[in-house]
Amino acid sequence: MNFGLIGGKLAHSYSPQIHSHLGDYSYVLVEKKPEELEQLLRSDTFDGFNVTIPYKSTVIPYCHELSPVATRLGAVNTIVRRKDGTLIGHNTDYFGFESMLLQSGIDICGKKALVLGSGGTSKTAVAVLQDKGADVVVISRTGQNNYENLHLHADAALIVNTTPVGMYPKTGIAPVSLDDFPHLEGVLDVIYNPARTELLQMAENRGIVAMNGLLMLVAQAKESAEWFMGHAIPDGKIQEIHALLTRQMENIILIGMPGSGKSTIGKLLAEKSGKEFVDADALIAETAGCTIPDIFAAQGEAGFRALETQVLAQVGKASGLVIATGGGCVTREENYPLLHQNGRIFCLERELAKLATDGRPLSQATKMEEMYRIRKALYERFADYTVSNDGAPQCAAEKILSIWEGDL
Repeated sequence: MNFGLIGGKLAHSYSPQIHSHLGDYSYVLVEKKPEELEQLLRSDTFDGFNVTIPYKSTVIPYCHELSPVATRLGAVNTIVRRKDGTLIGHNTDYFGFESMLLQSGIDICGKKALVLGSGGTSKTAVAVLQDKGADVVVISRTGQNNYENLHLHADAALIVNTTPVGMYPKTGIAPVSLDDFPHLEGVLDVIYNPARTELLQMAENRGIVAMNGLLMLVAQAKESAEWFMGHAIPDGKIQEIHALLTRQMENIILIGMPGSGKSTIGKLLAEKSGKEFVDADALIAETAGCTIPDIFAAQGEAGFRALETQVLAQVGKASGLVIATGGGCVTREENYPLLHQNGRIFCLERELAKLATDGRPLSQATKMEEMYRIRKALYERFADYTVSNDGAPQCAAEKILSIWEGDL
């Protein structure tokens, strides 16, 4: 059986990988221009398709029949070619968003939910939320409910972002501030790259539910696969594939005192996990075109820290890396969201007497005990986990991987 994903630009799609875990069939990316759609849909080359932007409405006239969900939403994201050659269109985004909402654990019945954006995904979210008994308000750039009068909805319990604001590569921005919503219980963002948008990090900082759209992507694919193959797939597959993709996409980030073994252990982790290793200090030197001691000599610590933040802003938004940071990256709070947006942060602890100081300007100029006293709370602030590196580096690497693989 041959299936594919039809869309405009598909280079960064995870769909083939997801479908490889859902069934024994071929699944490829099919980028098409609008004028090429009809010939593709009328040919018998494929047994069915998923459909994404910008063709979810465009394909409807070619479908002989629509499922009730597709009819209601006015959009098709799954097409199956029947034995007589005709096409039936369905929409699995409803199931995807419903799965995301249920996984979040938020009971929205009788409460206000704000949906940011008015596109196709917005319509899906609105339908699900209304079916769950929510009082739904769509926020758009124009119209009665817009970004200028959000104060009218301070009683909102849930915010759902269906806009591309904050999506890779333009990370670090949010469509709204959460300060205006004192009764908020959670934020759902359909974006899944980065793993934690600025909006989701705001929610995390408030201690409320924060969930990205990766599970929605996997869940809708699972229902699509059921349509393709004509039989049910256990819902447990959703969690299994979601965990697999999360491990693949997120970065493993190492912080800790200078000389604590970040580069050594980082290389071991990269080798064992298949991820690419990035040494942030080496990247800073490459960017500056000179050594780190030379940067300190010419620009002082302030100049080095500014360059460090610039480098972390770029490497932190990438996916699937092992990143060894400089020992002082924690001294700038703005570095935390840059690292946290796409990764989990491990702090390496090592006895001070074992810390190397060669080629480290601040380590030589400042007593290690005093530096650790100042930075200890900062390391704790940044770290998701703390791992000892007082033994063999291999042991620390294995401990990190066991946490990494077992925490999802």
